[in-house]
Amino acid sequence: MSARAFRVLVVDDDPDMLSLLTRMISAEGMRADTVLDGDAALVHAMTSPPDLILLDVLLPGMDGFTVCERLKQEPATAMIPIVLVTALEDSQSRVRGIRAGADDFLSKPVQREELIARVQTLRRLHETRRELETRRLASEVSRKEALRKAFGRYISPRLAERIMADLADEGTPFQRAAQRVSVVALFADLRGFTRLTERTQVDEVVGLLNDYFAVITEAAYSHDGTIFSMAGDNLLVGFNVPFPQPDAAALAWQTAHDMARNVKPVLERWSARGGMSTGVGFGLASGDAIIGNVGSPHFMSYTIIGDAVNVAARLVALAQPGELLASGAALRAAGKETAGAQPRGQLALRGRSEAVDVYSVTL
Repeated sequence: MSARAFRVLVVDDDPDMLSLLTRMISAEGMRADTVLDGDAALVHAMTSPPDLILLDVLLPGMDGFTVCERLKQEPATAMIPIVLVTALEDSQSRVRGIRAGADDFLSKPVQREELIARVQTLRRLHETRRELETRRLASEVSRKEALRKAFGRYISPRLAERIMADLADEGTPFQRAAQRVSVVALFADLRGFTRLTERTQVDEVVGLLNDYFAVITEAAYSHDGTIFSMAGDNLLVGFNVPFPQPDAAALAWQTAHDMARNVKPVLERWSARGGMSTGVGFGLASGDAIIGNVGSPHFMSYTIIGDAVNVAARLVALAQPGELLASGAALRAAGKETAGAQPRGQLALRGRSEAVDVYSVTL
């Protein structure tokens, strides 16, 4: 397939000059399009942007200075090289052309050698600009795709797309200053993991963990949860962060149920292959937390710290396999009254001065 011809738009109200410039351009293997006035030049350049414009200054209607200025103000045409062709030799006209954004000047009467030299120089410049812009766009696409994949490790695809859409205006939530927000924290923990690692081959443990995390993270993403921590067999999912979620507690409640339901086949397959019996416990709490980047210059982690996280962590440590322990505040916020949940009473949790009313739900 042959390369596309370099397109030059020739603008002049003198038919003889128009014909002369066209012949010179065509003789060099370039395509010449022609118009007779400034308004037509503007329309043509906007609807079918050429690679270069030879623009007469003295035109009927809109003059060449105005056409040049208008084209340079439009993003779609700003990069097109424009050569002003003029019989005006005074410095004031040259200054006006420069201010309008002209890339070069060509004096009448036009000399073929000078015309071709200027066109070829601007052609090389234009092609270099276009190549650089193509590379820049490809780099931008690659960078955004890398960011999208990075975000996808922590948040659902829907939230990742929202972050990408907001990127140009506000930056990512992970770049913002720490703030105190109301969150819902959900912990999931594989029971008996330490004993499991002691009695099972390494590759089998890793295979189980991969299957386990694949299922529970998918459940978190399906309800727009944000994964803040994955350590050993323990997973922390936050809701109402990094974006507000009016139904955060209900989303966390449903996530826990989906995790428990979807992980059962994985654990059953594990047990059928001779692995020790195990299950998953859950802890759910709501309250204030600080969200932000925490760490050192060498390692940073975007995380949540606060009462809701601490309470959920204490509850998951107490939960039995297949049990969700939820604070009363989280249960009520989820729209789930205590009916169907067994009260565990006011529990004094380590690191907390006041007892927490806790409910048990079998999943």
